[in-house]
Amino acid sequence: MKKILVVDDSKTILHKASQMLTQAGYDVVTAEDGFDAISKVTDFHPDLVFIDIVMPKLDGYQTCSLVKNNKQYQHTPIVMVSSKDGLFDRARGSIVGAEGYINKPFNETDLLGAVEKYVEPSVSE
Repeated sequence: MKKILVVDDSKTILHKASQMLTQAGYDVVTAEDGFDAISKVTDFHPDLVFIDIVMPKLDGYQTCSLVKNNKQYQHTPIVMVSSKDGLFDRARGSIVGAEGYINKPFNETDLLGAVEKYVEPSVSE
């Protein structure tokens, strides 16, 4: 079963994303900020990470950069999630190593489409 980490400071967004992904058959763990996300990445070893850009403590860009600068997790796909839809935001996400970007509010098609795009199916699935 593929493991997905969802990072957002909104409990509503975490619940919505977790519910959609769990119903689709994924193992989901959530984190409420960047520091929590870093520990969850090391404990959970996710196959994909969704990270909100605007968060307290460590924002999504900083969190993404920390994950991507760790040799053990540098190949873990990261999708930035934000209500900010500017070219600058997408470019900055790419600079820190994010593979993708989806807008809030997202729907099930957006979320599962990103999973299908960035998580390679395993041989056993």
